[in-house]
Amino acid sequence: MSGTENEVWTLAEVRDKEIHPVSKELLAWGKKLSDSMDAPLASILMGHGVSSRAEELIHAGADKVYIIDSQSLENFRCDIQVNLLEDLIRRFCPSILIASATTQGRTVMPMLSARIGCGLTADCTELSVDPVSQKLIQTRPAIGGNVMADIKTRGHNPQMCTVRPKSKKILPPDTSRRGELITVSPPADLFASALTYLGFKPETSVGLPIQEAEIIISGGKGMKNAKNFAKLEELAGLIGGTVGASRMAVDLGWAPYSAQVGLSGKSVTPVVYMAFGISGAVQHIAGMSGAETIIAVNHDPEAPIFRVADLSIQGDAMEILDGLIDSLKKRP
Repeated sequence: MSGTENEVWTLAEVRDKEIHPVSKELLAWGKKLSDSMDAPLASILMGHGVSSRAEELIHAGADKVYIIDSQSLENFRCDIQVNLLEDLIRRFCPSILIASATTQGRTVMPMLSARIGCGLTADCTELSVDPVSQKLIQTRPAIGGNVMADIKTRGHNPQMCTVRPKSKKILPPDTSRRGELITVSPPADLFASALTYLGFKPETSVGLPIQEAEIIISGGKGMKNAKNFAKLEELAGLIGGTVGASRMAVDLGWAPYSAQVGLSGKSVTPVVYMAFGISGAVQHIAGMSGAETIIAVNHDPEAPIFRVADLSIQGDAMEILDGLIDSLKKRP
């Protein structure tokens, strides 16, 4: 141990040697916790050629940045990251570790939890610290999103959780902040991987990745066929949105799995969520109920999605979608 047992850690993410915005969102989450615990806030930065970016995390709120910079980390391989995180945890014994509920976070954190025998709470929407026990209180939707559960992790530290992307605003950058940059050199055998990197194929759909989008235009079985589903992309292009889908639409082959919203897909927290022809199964609602504004279009007046919608429109999804597209095209 090295006297760091009370630290709050966040797991930074790197894309193309750039620090991904979710890394700074995590520091906003961590800052609230570290202030209430009177503890240092640290970020873990792993990648190739990333050392020069570490100061960005200090400016975003970190007191320390643990840096592992290696060519072996040029491409994401989950087993290497788990090896390195396990080594860091056993060396420095942090109190809390927070990651984002992105593809990377959802891959690495369950493996790490199993490896070190610590609990993990996924998709948290709120975090706080019990003032008496100093235990992390993790709040997340449960029972299909019908209740919010407060969870405390049993056993030894670190207490680990993931939080939904876009659920916390990044702190204003402070370029005057100074912090500690700690370069860590793990044993070479920790960089061994059972995985072979084949390549990266970017998404070709309209808009940002669904978990990063502020406007999501989703469709379900009520869109009737794949040709009609393509009109959602037309609307998304007109208003700067990203296309989402229900599980049924994905199962029918109208949209890729990466667009699926719900418990078996992705949890999203956009500013606006528009649902066309989606009835609103509890699994779907659990994945999008955190949206600031929900607009639902469905022919069935009893559709469950109307119960969570801020604006409910009863009618044929295609007629309303066509009318909306035409109106937008006529605008100057």
